[in-house]
Amino acid sequence: MLYLLYMAGFFLAKIMPIRVCYAAAERIGRLYAKFAEKDREGLRANLKVVLGEDVDETVVDKHTAAVFKNFAKYLADFFKFPRFTERNISGNIELEGRKYMDECLSEGKGLILLSLHLGNWELGGAIVGGLKYPISAIVLEHTSKRVNGFFIRQRAINGLRSIPIGGRIKECFELLKRNEVLAIVGDKDYTSSGIYVDFFGKKALMPKGPAVISLKTGAPIVFCALVRKKDDTYKFCFEKPIRFKSTGDHNEDIRALMGEYLAIFEKYIRENPDQWYAFRKLWDQEEITQ
Repeated sequence: MLYLLYMAGFFLAKIMPIRVCYAAAERIGRLYAKFAEKDREGLRANLKVVLGEDVDETVVDKHTAAVFKNFAKYLADFFKFPRFTERNISGNIELEGRKYMDECLSEGKGLILLSLHLGNWELGGAIVGGLKYPISAIVLEHTSKRVNGFFIRQRAINGLRSIPIGGRIKECFELLKRNEVLAIVGDKDYTSSGIYVDFFGKKALMPKGPAVISLKTGAPIVFCALVRKKDDTYKFCFEKPIRFKSTGDHNEDIRALMGEYLAIFEKYIRENPDQWYAFRKLWDQEEITQ
């Protein structure tokens, strides 16, 4: 059933103008928000931490509704993926800080391109591929093989290869050794191997994979985010590279490196709370004291 819904969305997105797709997506997003109680409550709990525990409930409601609307637009963009070229990227996407990718790759150690579930990370990976960078992404596989295959094919349109979470870690090391780009979305732990770190002033379980891989390979980390602007165009931001020098204390190095990029996560989430798609409660009150 889920596969048929995706195929219906894919077909409609292909034949409808993008503005019509967005209008339909907004309506679907509002409808889904009414029935997705678990997602809605998880999102509200997360937004209260980001916006401040004393934030007015009407403000939380407003941001919650905006997140569902923007997430529906994110899916519309994913369904409508074009084959990107450098020309149409430069004409339609505002790029800021691309030089940091080139700077890191000139060092020959590969590049970890780190993002979070904000804006449109899938489209961001496609754009990097369209710019002819050799890029692979660590992705969460869908339980439906047909849905999973659809997502893999959509990513591959622009040369983005998919590496399943929890497996083929050797492949990640090999592609960095070949001086390629490894894309990771780093704000949700899917493997139960994460660690509790400070995030927005509270303890949250976060994946340590990006830090571990960077320390193991010496590959620098560049945070990036493709952020939707008010007119539904995008700005693709790349932050200055994080090059971490090991102290010899592996566990402390992991925490220190995570702290550097989590501070960037916080900055972007605070600036764009309506585009952070955190539908599962991130801060477990029972674990906050750990």
